[in-house]
Amino acid sequence: MKKSIVAIVGRPNVGKSTLFNRICKKRSAIVDFEEGVTRDRKYEEAEWCGYEFVVVDTGGIIPRSDDSIEKAVKFQAEIAIMEADLILFVVDVKVGITAMDMQIAKILARYRDKVLLTVNKVDNEKDELSVYDFMSLGFGEPFPVAAVSGRNSGNYLDEIVKYIPKREAAKDEDKLKVAIVGKPNVGKSSIINRLIGENTTIVTDIPGTTRDSIDTQLTYHGRKIVFIDTAGLRKKSRIKYGVEFFSTMRTIESINQAQLVLIIIDATEAISHQDKRIASYAHRNFKDIILVFNKWDLVEKDTNTTNEYKKMVIAEMPFVEFAPLMFVSAKTGLRVHNMMNNILEVEKESSKRIPTSELNEFLRTIINRYPPSHSTGKHVKIYYCTQIKTNPPTFVFFCNNPKLVNLFYRRYLMNKIREQYKFSGATIKLFFRGRESYDSFHD
Repeated sequence: MKKSIVAIVGRPNVGKSTLFNRICKKRSAIVDFEEGVTRDRKYEEAEWCGYEFVVVDTGGIIPRSDDSIEKAVKFQAEIAIMEADLILFVVDVKVGITAMDMQIAKILARYRDKVLLTVNKVDNEKDELSVYDFMSLGFGEPFPVAAVSGRNSGNYLDEIVKYIPKREAAKDEDKLKVAIVGKPNVGKSSIINRLIGENTTIVTDIPGTTRDSIDTQLTYHGRKIVFIDTAGLRKKSRIKYGVEFFSTMRTIESINQAQLVLIIIDATEAISHQDKRIASYAHRNFKDIILVFNKWDLVEKDTNTTNEYKKMVIAEMPFVEFAPLMFVSAKTGLRVHNMMNNILEVEKESSKRIPTSELNEFLRTIINRYPPSHSTGKHVKIYYCTQIKTNPPTFVFFCNNPKLVNLFYRRYLMNKIREQYKFSGATIKLFFRGRESYDSFHD
């Protein structure tokens, strides 16, 4: 079951990004070393009372060029209409209804069943008196909220989840779900066709969980695998420059469903901003990752070409340095047959569990080599470590004060764990807990 998409639409300065952050309740990452990736993230997962969904902030819709205002309004509205299960149409109570609001309302009018008119910046009872002026936009009773202060936000989330089906219990847990993602025209469908033709013993087409995609099930060496193929996007005659936005939204859905993500990159082009965003999202959601450079047959090569590509990945996307790299050609079949073995190998790495005694002996060694310290001079002590989960590998470190373990030392621990135990392709989670947790753990 795919997660519902909630798109936030509105003109600039109505508080869309603040509302986005309020809904998502942005989680601070335990380990975050994603240098080189923009922090202007427009896609985040959210949860409320057992309901899970993806929130999309469409950003301001007035371009700098006055000549393109109408075009940009239509573009953003059509994105929301085509992809979202719920559209949050945001307006500003302090400003009132503007001509731009009316333009957006006109475009959304045909889809009013999935539009929740949201009046933002309703900070007090006086503002509430002005909320009903917005009923003239034609979307029924508006919902008042103050994104900055959080006023009425709980009731607002209750209203949002009325549009969203509750997540069902996970099925097919014995199957490895692999998402094949990447920019349009990098050869995703060609790769899946090669894989099906060369490696399958059982092939079943399953109706796709996203529009324009087909999930394909096969068995390889006794392992049931479901490939979630984000198919190439159909050309939209009315939207000639929105392909990247559409592609990313569908990619998010595929990544959410998968345990392992094959990120397909065009080897004939430089690593793009969208490639980085896709990899960043997969990493932040703790997915296993393999980077696949397709069209390798078109690359002029010498003895150092592969190493140069590896250096480029480290420079452009250091946060996925742990991911295996593959250089393939869907057209010629070059190395495509190796992909299945690599997929099973990464799953094996992600399923690996380190015995607690061995882990703590290793922890003492690396701490003695480089003890933790804090800029304030306060004493930092790590008592104990245990692996609490696999897929992804998850470790808890018990210490005297988690806040004293700075980002650099967390990176150090992460790097040392990888040096010792590899976990190739697996995104590792690190948690840090205080003395109380340590004492209760040993009671």
